Amino acid sequence: MIYTVRKISIQNKKIKLLWQIVAIVLVNAFVITIIAFAASRSSPTLSRLGSRGEEVRQVQTKLKSLGLYTGSVDGIYGTGTQKAVRQFQKNCGLTVDGIAGPKTLLYLGITSGSSSSSSGGYSSSDIYLLAKVIGAESRGESYTGQVAVGAVVLNRVRHSSFPDTISGVVYQSGAFSCVNDSNWNVEPNETAKKAARDAINGWDPTGGAIYYYNPAKTSNQWIRTRPVITTIGKHVFCR
Repeated sequence: MIYTVRKISIQNKKIKLLWQIVAIVLVNAFVITIIAFAASRSSPTLSRLGSRGEEVRQVQTKLKSLGLYTGSVDGIYGTGTQKAVRQFQKNCGLTVDGIAGPKTLLYLGITSGSSSSSSGGYSSSDIYLLAKVIGAESRGESYTGQVAVGAVVLNRVRHSSFPDTISGVVYQSGAFSCVNDSNWNVEPNETAKKAARDAINGWDPTGGAIYYYNPAKTSNQWIRTRPVITTIGKHVFCR
């Protein structure tokens, strides 16, 4: 009888231990599921081959305006969209993977859940200086043309061949003739300031250009040999 009681007690302990193990496993599985769900909510959504939606439509619209995409703006990320994204990435010096990730969207000027509408780490004096260059270099150009000039300055900041600050790029010897003429004394207007902020927030109508020129005014033959990306107003943008 005593043996039977002990046997039952041992079995009960084993059953209790088993249930404890099961409970621990279930709790761990629940925690892992919650963490995975939170990570998926915080991770940026990438538009890639097979994706559909409004973000894809925005990507197609931007690429079409740059002359890189010739298909329908249908919100479907097909091979045509992928090819255009790859060409844009190549033009901008980005990793060419055909995926419209956070950095590619930033260069396209498309706001996503992972991108910021702040000043991109630039100070108020940087924004003012950029607006000053835009006002002096693109007076009379369309708003897109003004943003494009700002984008070139910022593309140079990010490029290894140029200084890594806005002031360094602007005042680099021979870079911008406007700093030595009367236009430089004119205060930038609100349009130029807005164009500077749009450029800083990621809008790049040039598709990654680091040079531009006015064919009617320049006598520099070297600049005419640079690969052309696009023409906006009177300016030719190239890399």
